[in-house]
Amino acid sequence: MQALHKSIVDRIDALAEVLLGVSHQIHARPELAFHEFHACELLTRTLEQQGLAAEKGVFTLETAFEAQINPDSTGPTVAVLAEYDALPGIGHACGHNLIATAALGAAIGLEAVSEQLPGRVRLIGTPAEEKGGGKELMARAGAFDGVDAAMMIHPAGVNLATMPCICVAEVEVTYHGRSAHASVSPHKGINALDGLLLAYQAISNLRQHIRKDERIHGVITEGGQAPNIVPDRASGDFYVRAADEEALAALKPRVQACFEAGARGSGSEVEINWANVDYLDLNTNWPLATAFQAHGESLGREFLDWQELGGAGSTDMGNVSHRVPSIHPMLAAAPRDVVIHNPEFARWARSGMGDAAAIDGAKLLAMTASDFLLDGDLRDASAQAFRIAKGLTGPSPSTTNQQ
Repeated sequence: MQALHKSIVDRIDALAEVLLGVSHQIHARPELAFHEFHACELLTRTLEQQGLAAEKGVFTLETAFEAQINPDSTGPTVAVLAEYDALPGIGHACGHNLIATAALGAAIGLEAVSEQLPGRVRLIGTPAEEKGGGKELMARAGAFDGVDAAMMIHPAGVNLATMPCICVAEVEVTYHGRSAHASVSPHKGINALDGLLLAYQAISNLRQHIRKDERIHGVITEGGQAPNIVPDRASGDFYVRAADEEALAALKPRVQACFEAGARGSGSEVEINWANVDYLDLNTNWPLATAFQAHGESLGREFLDWQELGGAGSTDMGNVSHRVPSIHPMLAAAPRDVVIHNPEFARWARSGMGDAAAIDGAKLLAMTASDFLLDGDLRDASAQAFRIAKGLTGPSPSTTNQQ
């Protein structure tokens, strides 16, 4: 196994300049969810230049892609996932250029030892993580059918075996009123902005009475055209977060009631459109996460205890993790005090530290994936942990402490 790992690492190191060129090009041209055309083309073209055929537009999404290693194998299948969408206004402040590069490098590293792998590797490009739930949409189209394990990395300010993660639901609201001159005849208008602001205040009040691991936050995307016109339309986008699917289902109607109250209080009408996809919490597969961390430590990375960190984000990788054994570890690509979704993190995603995270991520994903394919005990432990986490079987003494 050590010789195989060395071959993987050597291959990735040999192509480091190519891989980092991809990372920097994606970083320089950020694209929003479902519109990652440049990134998709660049990643698939690079795969083909390295001898890996790639298919674009898979599983219903135009900017999704897939490449396979040992596609005819009847052995176990591991999927390595890439993300490459950016954030509005602040570009790759979540470092998805590093995620894509790590996945790309992992696939190329695994291709170098493909003849020694008793199974199949699928590199799946998954658009629209920041908005739209691309992985869930792809899953519904069969993207993860037959997959025995799925994995990806995410950049951060620290090294973690898993990402602290909760559920999220997105909702867009639009209030409809009636315009009028705000000074001459305000009594003839119905102020749609008042409806949205009443709802916003109601949500602010609701925040005092929700659990400490629940969140509600939003922005006003449209609030009127001019101060002397009573706004006949106002819109907002909101995220509702909770620890698990059950808690999220209980919180959403309470938020819905706030939106409806805004309409009743202002006399306007409201459209409430919940997104087609809710992001689920992350069901980390600890046998795989432990293997990943061990490899990370062998490269000199020091991992923190994820439970000691405050706060949690959300990812559509959570939806994958409830279907197949999955990991979503985080690698330090910036100093600890630099937070994601901030312009400063976008600068670190194009730095030497960010580059190191992309190359290390490629090595760690490839070594962990090869372990899964070659080590029957690891596959058994991974499958058992997944069954326990899903409540499909009782825990054994050796796995109880991992959950």
